[in-house]
Amino acid sequence: MIFDISVAMTWVLFIALFPISFFWLRRAWRIAIKRDFSEVALKRGVSPSEPKKFAPYTAAINLLAGTIIVILIVGIVMAYYDYQQWSAVAGVTIWMKLIADFILSRHAHKAN
Repeated sequence: MIFDISVAMTWVLFIALFPISFFWLRRAWRIAIKRDFSEVALKRGVSPSEPKKFAPYTAAINLLAGTIIVILIVGIVMAYYDYQQWSAVAGVTIWMKLIADFILSRHAHKAN
């Protein structure tokens, strides 16, 4: 059996989708349902002066990104997507979530 790095990286990306979706959906749950604003718009680990103001946006970003990843996982398991499709959707979702979090954190800390 010959080791193929592309197959290994495909599996790494697929397996990584599970904890990514779990943490994002758990974060949305904590913010929206449990009203825990400790993870809202963090900049260098510090919350903004009014985290409650930015909580709906952070919850929406995490809920949307987590839901897309869960739908993607189901689609991969059901063989609805080929590798190029699901890796593109996963990559764009991860990057857009990170960029949206970055923009929101900078906006929330603008007055500081």
